[in-house]
Amino acid sequence: MEAELVQRAGLPYTEIPAAGLHGVGWRNLPRNISQMLRGISRSRQILSQFRPDVLFFTGGYVAGPMAFAGRHLPALVYVPDIEPGLALKSIARFADQIAVTTADSTRYFNKPHKVVVTGYPTRPDLHSWDREAARRIFELNTAEPVLLVTGGSKGARSINQAVIRNLDELLSITQIIHITGQLDWPVVETQRTALAPVQAARYREYPYLHGEMGAALAAADLVVARAGASTLGEFPLFGLPAILVPYPHAWRYQQVNAQFLVSRGAAEIVDDARLGNQLLPMVSRLLSNPESLHQMRKAMQTLAQSYSAEKIARLLTAMAASRHRGEAYA
Repeated sequence: MEAELVQRAGLPYTEIPAAGLHGVGWRNLPRNISQMLRGISRSRQILSQFRPDVLFFTGGYVAGPMAFAGRHLPALVYVPDIEPGLALKSIARFADQIAVTTADSTRYFNKPHKVVVTGYPTRPDLHSWDREAARRIFELNTAEPVLLVTGGSKGARSINQAVIRNLDELLSITQIIHITGQLDWPVVETQRTALAPVQAARYREYPYLHGEMGAALAAADLVVARAGASTLGEFPLFGLPAILVPYPHAWRYQQVNAQFLVSRGAAEIVDDARLGNQLLPMVSRLLSNPESLHQMRKAMQTLAQSYSAEKIARLLTAMAASRHRGEAYA
């Protein structure tokens, strides 16, 4: 997924061997350590060829080898989730600065003077959409509500199954934009062919959206989604009320993200295991109460932060300039 997205942006992409060390079990640990050592060797080669002035990390165990190989270089760590993962916590100990999405993340670091609140960086193309234009893109009725359902880049099976289970009833109260991910796409395609024409006219399904994702967010009145880090940036940008379904196997990162938005009155939360039974009544209750939805929208909008990408870029360029004023890379 990352390789495709980076290449679509026209940027060079190089892979680094890596593997997780936390919670992998004794049988897999020797193999994963060997993979990490190969990653460190490959990272040193990349550093020698590319000769960077500054390193930028956003998490994941793939960052470990490069962080170790480039520990003599200035480094900026960006923490997209409220709570940093183990890899980011480890790398942050050696980072010169730590950028975070919200001030709530500061408590997870023992050197708060290094922490800078930048907000979550969003793609520039997201800012260009308004609701009317977005609904025209999907050929949706501008006078009726729109529910966006998305499980992230890979999709979310439990969310897809809950939508399919309640699809007839949901389509009776709202139009739906359903981003399924590739895994469940054949099942959803089959389900769509069984819809009556009047229902099919209210249903838009896609395995993935690239440039049109901003339109989907702008068109929606309510979203059902996981609680990954992007929800902290993209939903506030559009003031989009949310029903959040934290992924139950992602430790507690998504749960913490979801609770942050719920505590601000911008979202509601439902357990993954209960979604099949709770989805329809929750959607029905919120869409039938415009005032409640309006208050959630206002609460979500207050969490939006402007120029987050620019703030991170300024930190990186300042660190690079500072290095140029010191010793040359050797």
